Amino acid sequence: MIKLKTLLVFTFLIAISAQAQTAWTLKDCVNYAIENNISIKEVALDTLISIENIRSAKGNFLPTVNATGSQNYNFGSSIGQKGIRISRDIRGNDFGLNVGLNLFNGFQNSNLKKQAFTGLESNKLQLDILKNDIMVMVANNYLTILFNKENLKIAEQQKEITEKQIEQLKELVQSGVKAKSELLNSEAQLASDKEGIVNAQNNLDIAVLNMAQLLQISHKGLEFDDVSVELPSVELMYNDSDEIFGKAVVDRPEIKRAELLIENSDYNIKIAKGAYYPSLRIGAGLGTAYEHTQGKEDQRPIKDPIPGDPNNIVWIPNGFDKQLSDNMGYYMGLNLNVPIFNGNRTKASVNKAKVNSLKAEYRLEKEKQDLRANIETAYTDAKAALNQYLASEASVEAQKLAFENAQNSYDLGVMNSFDFEQVRSRYVNAQTTLVRSKYNFVFKSKLLEFYFGIPIVAE
Repeated sequence: MIKLKTLLVFTFLIAISAQAQTAWTLKDCVNYAIENNISIKEVALDTLISIENIRSAKGNFLPTVNATGSQNYNFGSSIGQKGIRISRDIRGNDFGLNVGLNLFNGFQNSNLKKQAFTGLESNKLQLDILKNDIMVMVANNYLTILFNKENLKIAEQQKEITEKQIEQLKELVQSGVKAKSELLNSEAQLASDKEGIVNAQNNLDIAVLNMAQLLQISHKGLEFDDVSVELPSVELMYNDSDEIFGKAVVDRPEIKRAELLIENSDYNIKIAKGAYYPSLRIGAGLGTAYEHTQGKEDQRPIKDPIPGDPNNIVWIPNGFDKQLSDNMGYYMGLNLNVPIFNGNRTKASVNKAKVNSLKAEYRLEKEKQDLRANIETAYTDAKAALNQYLASEASVEAQKLAFENAQNSYDLGVMNSFDFEQVRSRYVNAQTTLVRSKYNFVFKSKLLEFYFGIPIVAE
């Protein structure tokens, strides 16, 4: 039994360890950010509010039904017919049921309902905009992590080269082939290489921390999957930025939302103009009341003619149920309201709605201008990044040959350590520049694809 428990605990710990060490892919990061980002959740709640606005707008076409009830106490006295002051402490109740329905109010209800649906679509597009922004930021941070991981590998490789060089130099110094200063220079270079590893690791840790903060999770134990980054060709995919803009201006949620804001402002104008029209409302209801004089029974007098006395009065019970039944009243009617003058408030509302409509049109134009500017900038940056990558690639090939030649010369004793380190430093810098230009180009080209409607990660 003890062995079984030990085995179960061991298996559980292995499962936890495996789960903790699972590397995140770009798709994992994007999906997690979209599902858990607080800002996205807040905007998602706005869509729920828009749904309730639609419910409220539809309710304007339904009748209103209200029940009323009251409890009243009156205290005081009055002078009776015999000149005697009589106490009049009365308790009473009033009950009513009212039904009303707007038959016409200048099409305001119809426009409010249409506007509510427009508001829902606008909030959905705002959610899409925020998701797009999150995806771009996640992709940028993810590629930054990959760049720093490759940069760290380069730094570690250089340290290994220097360590091998030191081992060779120790033997050559002992045999008198190399001066001790050569060994000291290489040991100094090793210290510099170790410093480079520390700096590269720090940059990687910062990039991981930035991603963790973007995902809003702890950065401890966070690992990211190493992926093979392919290099697309912008020139093969698109002729120029106009081709990308032509598709983006139709599909991008920023543009669609700006267009909906114009439609929403048009509804505001119609709603404001609705106040110029007459309004017609139908209403119906019923009401009843009960009254009780404190200290007395609920009775009322009625004539009860008898022989010799046609005006004979008798008192009969007049309780709660009886009064409610006898006092029941009904009404039904139409209420027509014709606006004539209201201090120019309606005119001012219409004019303000028209101004806001013009602002919405300008906003759409600005969104289009911003989109074009962003695409043109991204396109230019992508072409420059591609040229930079091709140049860096050629530079690495040249520096690699120079380094290999220098390595042979150094091994043969033709080149001193100082000159050799200069050649190797240029080779390392060329490698770092190549890695940076590669990921810069990948991000810029991915951004162009995103504007063109291609998802950052496959569905």
